[in-house]
Amino acid sequence: MPQKIALSWSGGKDACLALHYLMNSNTYEIAHLHTVIGEETDRVGMHGIKKELIEAQAISLNIPLKISYLPSDKSNKSYDQVMSEYADYCKSEGIETIAFGDIFLEDLRKYREEKMTEAGMKCIFPLWKKPTTSVIEEFLNLGYQTKICAGDASKLKKEMIGQSMDHQLLKELPLDVDPCGENGEFHTFVYDGPLFNNPIEIKMSRVHSHFYEYQIEEEGKLKDIKSEFYFAEIE
Repeated sequence: MPQKIALSWSGGKDACLALHYLMNSNTYEIAHLHTVIGEETDRVGMHGIKKELIEAQAISLNIPLKISYLPSDKSNKSYDQVMSEYADYCKSEGIETIAFGDIFLEDLRKYREEKMTEAGMKCIFPLWKKPTTSVIEEFLNLGYQTKICAGDASKLKKEMIGQSMDHQLLKELPLDVDPCGENGEFHTFVYDGPLFNNPIEIKMSRVHSHFYEYQIEEEGKLKDIKSEFYFAEIE
């Protein structure tokens, strides 16, 4: 009997390809998709995607969606609390494992595993250590369609934001940008493909930018950083 699991769902290509692998195996049954939405914004974190679009994906995929709301302070403490409460929900539903679409960020994997272990849960990573060029090529060759919904302004041209990813666009990515955006260079929203019963009807009205201010530690001193991110307003 397939093992009942949940999948962390951002609405992007990596989560979607992980879902494709899981649903085409005889090992797992996807009980639900899990998305963390900003309580204040009603959107997915750095993707900037509206909750309604994530709900539309789940309906088209015919998979239940579980939403957790992140308080407006967006602190690590609040996120940990949200995930702890979500883990309790999973266990109450007989789910002991959560799948993630991470590919090679060791620190992120370690963080997820530590937090889920504390909560009595397990993690699996269907795309782990796959070459990112192969991941995006396979995703496109399978027939999935996705748009770049957000991008680091220091890495991507503004004109790329809101474009659908294809083999030509991949060639136009700067050499220092991972083809899957695994280092946070860009994020995507999937709107059609083999697992979808119908395409998600979307349109892009504009591209806007947002500045983030934070501090990093360099040589024992705190350094102020101000970075710009582009977001496609997808509806």
